[in-house]
Amino acid sequence: MRSITIAAPALMLGYGIARWIDGWDGSRHNGPAWTIGHTMFFLAMVLFAVQAAGLARLARDRLAIAVPALAATVFGAACFLWVIVGDLFSGFDHPLPSLLENFGPALFVIGMVTLLALQSAGRRLPWWSPAAFLIGFVATSVDLDLLPFAAALILVGSVPVARGVFATPRRELLI
Repeated sequence: MRSITIAAPALMLGYGIARWIDGWDGSRHNGPAWTIGHTMFFLAMVLFAVQAAGLARLARDRLAIAVPALAATVFGAACFLWVIVGDLFSGFDHPLPSLLENFGPALFVIGMVTLLALQSAGRRLPWWSPAAFLIGFVATSVDLDLLPFAAALILVGSVPVARGVFATPRRELLI
């Protein structure tokens, strides 16, 4: 789970860089950078959903909050994935309804921030880790060109999750 926690924002960072590269010619669409970037973003969203399941499992004492937060995260991730598939495959002519296109990503963010905040409330994460995730995703909604910076912020906020929440207990050395 530790590697997933770092890989998801790292893939998102890769998507942001690929998006920048794709825009160097003045347009964005249907090139290698577009395809690579969107594939990275697809994988990132899948990994974020897996991470959310792990966070919800660790919040056993707050299942009344964790389960709906997990459902929101997974549903929001599915909305992202639907749009990404539409971007990658022109033959996929089934656009997400506008209501879901607008609120699905928000559900993803609210769910993930809630799951991270539960870990923070349990003193397993610093307060700034869920804040970094929230600020990073808010930045992308302001301007997608901020995606590499936002992903880097989310990556920094994910380090305590990987090192603390999902850390493997150390075995005592037998001397």
